[in-house]
Amino acid sequence: MQVFTVGTNVTELEDATGTRILISYKTPVAILHVDGLLERTLTRHSITTSRHINDWKKKIVFTVEHHKPQAYFDSYLELL
Repeated sequence: MQVFTVGTNVTELEDATGTRILISYKTPVAILHVDGLLERTLTRHSITTSRHINDWKKKIVFTVEHHKPQAYFDSYLELL
C-alpha cells in the first residue's frame, strides 16, 4: 500500500490492486476503483471535507459515480 499526502488534512491510499481511497482528516470518504467507478460517502461531513472530495474529483478520471453510506467506507478501510 502506498500513502500520498494530497493536501492539508487529506491523504490518498493506493492498495496493491490500484484502488485509491481518499481520507479527509481521519475519515475515508471516497474510493476510486481501477475500473473507473467512483464511490463517495452519502454522509454530509464538514465544508472542508466536501471540498477535499470535490478537489480530488477534479484531479482523477472516473466513469461512474455512486453514493454509499459512511459505514461502507469505514468497513472497506478495515479490510486493508
